[in-house]
Amino acid sequence: MRSPAFYLLAADALLSLHVLFVAFVVFGLFAIFAGAALSWAWVRNPLFRIVHLLAICVVAVQAWLGIVCPLTTIEMALRARAGGEVYGGTFISHWLQELLYYQAADWVFQVCYTAFALLVAISWPLVRPRPL
Repeated sequence: MRSPAFYLLAADALLSLHVLFVAFVVFGLFAIFAGAALSWAWVRNPLFRIVHLLAICVVAVQAWLGIVCPLTTIEMALRARAGGEVYGGTFISHWLQELLYYQAADWVFQVCYTAFALLVAISWPLVRPRPL
């Protein structure tokens, strides 16, 4: 049997990964438009663009279907296994959760995620990726 500290560390690591995923989606779109203006070739990389578009589409579809993000589900299970509060934990987890989790009605998230997915889709004709 592993110690509660192991599960808390695993939960914090997963939360950090979750924050990096969100940063990839959000800052990726900004990078695409900034990269177009600054002639950064990497923002036209088709693999980056496909992964970026798929990432936000998965989030939007999950929101519309009422599916809780698997990263959140696993993180909370790890915290529960450690015997901690579901949204409690270490200093790192507290601040990352403050940045990542906020309270609003489900429809707010659905609209925001869908609008962001549309912006990512609009970026394709505006900043064309290189051909595969």
